[in-house]
Amino acid sequence: MRNLFVALATLATLAPAALPAATTITGAGATFPYPIYGRWAHDYAAATGVQLNYQSIGSGGGVKQIVARTIDFGASDAPLTPAELANHGLLQFPMVMGGVVPVVHLQGVEAGQLKLDGATLAAIFLGEVKRWNDPRLTAINPDLALPDQEITVVHRADGSGTTWIFTHYLAKVSAEWAKQVGNDKAVSWPVGLGGKGNEGVAAFVGRVNGAIGYVEYAYALQNHMTYGLLKNRDGQFVAPTANSFQQAAANADWAHADHYYVVLTDQPGAGSWPITGASFILMHTVQEQPERARAILSFFAWAYHNGGDQALALDYVPMPAAVVEQVEGTWRSQLRDANGQAVWPAR
Repeated sequence: MRNLFVALATLATLAPAALPAATTITGAGATFPYPIYGRWAHDYAAATGVQLNYQSIGSGGGVKQIVARTIDFGASDAPLTPAELANHGLLQFPMVMGGVVPVVHLQGVEAGQLKLDGATLAAIFLGEVKRWNDPRLTAINPDLALPDQEITVVHRADGSGTTWIFTHYLAKVSAEWAKQVGNDKAVSWPVGLGGKGNEGVAAFVGRVNGAIGYVEYAYALQNHMTYGLLKNRDGQFVAPTANSFQQAAANADWAHADHYYVVLTDQPGAGSWPITGASFILMHTVQEQPERARAILSFFAWAYHNGGDQALALDYVPMPAAVVEQVEGTWRSQLRDANGQAVWPAR
């Protein structure tokens, strides 16, 4: 478990009143956005006032804790359905978008050299492709000398939004995967070793020669990992970059999405990265401590309006301005205190 402690101040332009300096706001969930949350936290820490403790425990844990009301907000990379939100009295909104990438530890192979397609990637994680020189791999990598070496699959051991995005993609591109394993935050893996969090998967892949796993792209960058190119829906092999994530995200219709339920896997476009997704914040629609709610919304508002460059530097995709305006409107219309008063002020 990793804790993120952030000193937050309520900005006059974002909230109507100062907050008690001793207030601590808690959040937990997705590891997918942890690197950008950490960067935003560092840059925002100069405006000290309210502390935020974010625990990077995985999307499944974040959902459980916000439902149990043990934290002020949850974070999940798997969007909840409108029915799930209504059942638990929750509101969700997208905070940032990014990509999940296959990473390998294969001696002599450098980042961007190995090519993969969806069907072969699914076959590897199903345990059907067992060695790196399998004909299905050599056929799409004719110029790469792949070794006669066993493939070690590494997957998440915890309930994970990263897993939800990854398996959502595999279920789209492989009927066999959809039938045998399916799509969820936690699945019954046919083969492989489990690591806790993006950190755990990155660590396993980094230690085991012949390994393949999947992590959020910022973890691949930070750990200097070897990522593969992936064949997208338009038949092009693309690299994971902010640009390829942006091209996939360009097809997102947030304006008409029910409760912001948008999935960005296997999007069309020659430059689109196939395993792109958003990370969501979950809050209770009724806030019994509105000052705490305003404190966390003030941080999110600051990140929306001031954190775009930091997000791009870590190869995340900031939410478009129109979506930010829509989200802030949702805060004003749907978040209420126990007396039915709006938590987030009108303009």
